Amino acid sequence: MRYLLRRFLAWFAIALITLTTLLACTNSKITNNRLGISDRSNERIVLGTTSKIRTLDPADANEFFISNIFYNTLERLYTYKEGSNELVPQLAADMPKVSEDGLTYTIPVKTGIKFHDRTNFNAYTMKFALDRFINSKGSPSYILGDVIEDISAPSETELIFKLKQPLQFFPKFLAFTGAAAISPQVYKHVKDEKTGKLLFLPDKLVGTGPYQVTQFVEGSYLRLDTFPDYWGKKPSNKGLDIQFFSSNSNLLNAFKTGAVDIAFQTLTPTQVKNVEANAQQNGWTIASGQGATILYMVLNTHQAPLNDVRVRQALSAAIDRPLLESRIFFNQRAPLYSLIPSAFKDSKPVFEQKYGDGNGKLARQLLESAGYSDDKPAQISIWYSPKYGGNGDLIASTMRASIQKNVGKILQIKTERVENTVGYAFLDKGVYPAYLLDWIPDILDPDNYIKPFLECEEAEGDRCIKGSTQFQGSFYNNPEMNILIAKQRQERDRVKRSQMLQKIQEILAEDVPFIPLWQNKEYAFAQRGLQGVKIEPNQQLPYWNISKL
Repeated sequence: MRYLLRRFLAWFAIALITLTTLLACTNSKITNNRLGISDRSNERIVLGTTSKIRTLDPADANEFFISNIFYNTLERLYTYKEGSNELVPQLAADMPKVSEDGLTYTIPVKTGIKFHDRTNFNAYTMKFALDRFINSKGSPSYILGDVIEDISAPSETELIFKLKQPLQFFPKFLAFTGAAAISPQVYKHVKDEKTGKLLFLPDKLVGTGPYQVTQFVEGSYLRLDTFPDYWGKKPSNKGLDIQFFSSNSNLLNAFKTGAVDIAFQTLTPTQVKNVEANAQQNGWTIASGQGATILYMVLNTHQAPLNDVRVRQALSAAIDRPLLESRIFFNQRAPLYSLIPSAFKDSKPVFEQKYGDGNGKLARQLLESAGYSDDKPAQISIWYSPKYGGNGDLIASTMRASIQKNVGKILQIKTERVENTVGYAFLDKGVYPAYLLDWIPDILDPDNYIKPFLECEEAEGDRCIKGSTQFQGSFYNNPEMNILIAKQRQERDRVKRSQMLQKIQEILAEDVPFIPLWQNKEYAFAQRGLQGVKIEPNQQLPYWNISKL
C-alpha cells in the first residue's frame, strides 16, 4: 500500500509539474522562474541526483556533477575516445605540433561549427574562452593558468599555446571539462562597469555541444534539449530533465517508484547494496566504472610521533583495507596501494608490496625499533569529517578497532571528528597529526596524483613551508622527489617517464607522508527498458547514447 501511494504521489507531482510547464513558453532561452519536467515521454530522460549546481559558468565551476553537465553540453579542443583513456581531437582538427623545446604547441582548429546561439565557432572564439577561463580567476583558473604563458590565434583555423615550462601531457589540460568553447557573443560583454573586471554568468551556458540548457531553476531543475544544429552525431534522445533531490533517501525513493529514469550521484554504499539486491527482480540495470577519486590519509611528518618514519610505516602496515572494503563499502570501493590509481598503467602497488594489510607483526617490529612498547605506546590522533567516504564515523571507528586488534597496546589510536570547513582551514597550519581526505583529479594523468601531493616549492631544512605538501598538511620535503616530479612532467619518452613514476611511488612507500586507502567506483542506476547507460573510464556519464526501448 505504501509503495502504491509513493508511486501515485510521484506521478501526480510529475503530472502537476508537466501541466505547469505546458502553460509556459519554452524556447532556447534559459529561464529560472519556473520548475518542472516539460514532458515525460520515450524521447526524454529524467535523471535524478543529490548533487548541487553552484554555477553554470565553466570559468567558475570545479565540482564533479557540473563537470558532467559540461561534458554533455560543451566541447573542448580534445576529449577522450569513448570506452578508453585515449585522447582524441574534438574541436581541434588534429593532434598538436610541438616545438623542439616543448614550450610551443600549435593546434589546428575545426570550422563550420555553431554555438547554441547560432554564432560561428573558430580559433578566435576558442582563444576568447580559454583567456576568459584563465583571467577571470575563478576556482578552476589555476588548472590552465599555472601552465599557459600565452595563447594566440594567427587565423581562424589555428591556435598557438606558449607554456611556462615544458609539459609533455599538456593536451590533457585542454580536455578538462571546463576548458571549453563558449560563445563570445554571450560572455564578452559581462564586466563590472566600474572596474572592467570579468564577471561570471551563473545561470547561462552557451557552447557547441549536443545538448543546450533551456531551463535552470537553481537547486531544483535543469532542462537539457538537443541542439538542432549540432555538427556531430545526433543524440539518441530528445533531451534530459535533471531533478535535484535534497537527500540520498529521496533519490532512492524516486528511483524505486519510477519517478526518475536514472539515479546518478549519489547513493550511499548501503543504498547501492539495496539496489543491487533488487535489480534483477525489478529489471534495473547498473552501470559502474572504476572511478578516479581516491581516499587517503595525510600524515604530518613534523609532529610527534609521526615525525619518526618508522611510526608512519607501522601505521601503514596496521591498516586493513580489504576489511573496511567489505564491511563498510560492500566492495563498492577497491583497496588502493599507491596514490596513483590502478586505472593508470604506471600505478604500482608499492604499499601492498612493502607492508601488506593488517600486518600487526611488522607494525609492532617497527614501533619497537622506534622505542615504543605496550607500556610506552605510540599515540596517534586521526581526524576526519563525518561525511568522509559517505560515513566518516563508521570508517574511523572501524579503522581504529581494526588497528588496535592487529597491533595491540603498543599503538593507541584516537579518532577526532571535525567539519571539513574547519579542518581545511587549519590543515596547512600543521594542527593535525593525521587527517582522512579524498581527492578528485582535474587532469586524467598520473601527475595529478603526484605533484599536488608530494612537491615542495620551498623548504626550511626538511620541512616544507610552501608547496603541495604544506597545503596538504604533510610538510614533507624530499629533494630527490622534487627533482623526479619536475623531470617526469617534461619527459617525452614514455618508458623513461614510467621509470620515473615508478621511482616516485617507491620513495612514497618508503617515506610515507601519505597512506593511500581506497579508490572509488562511479554508479548510474537505470530503469527497465533504458539502454546506453554507461560510465566512461574518465568517470563521466555520456547522455547522448541513452534511449528507451
